[in-house]
Amino acid sequence: MKTLLLTLPLLLFLAPAQGADRGKTLHDQHCTSCHSSDAYTRKNHRVRSLEALKDQVGRCHLVLDLKWSQADIDAVVDYLNRTYYHFGE
Repeated sequence: MKTLLLTLPLLLFLAPAQGADRGKTLHDQHCTSCHSSDAYTRKNHRVRSLEALKDQVGRCHLVLDLKWSQADIDAVVDYLNRTYYHFGE
């Protein structure tokens, strides 16, 4: 029990990082064929909120028929938000 109590906070700390790593991997495998980082950093980019980012990743996932789980979509959204957009920070 003591080990569990000591390990749980570490796992909770590492979980978001693992999601972002998964998001980066998925992004690099599937998104960069159409999008360079300019798509995320140009002044006239379409995504203006976290909800719009979620919608855009969801649309790309459907159009490309990627068969991603909701966790995969969330990981890509998290990666893009942490790396480029910084919504809600």
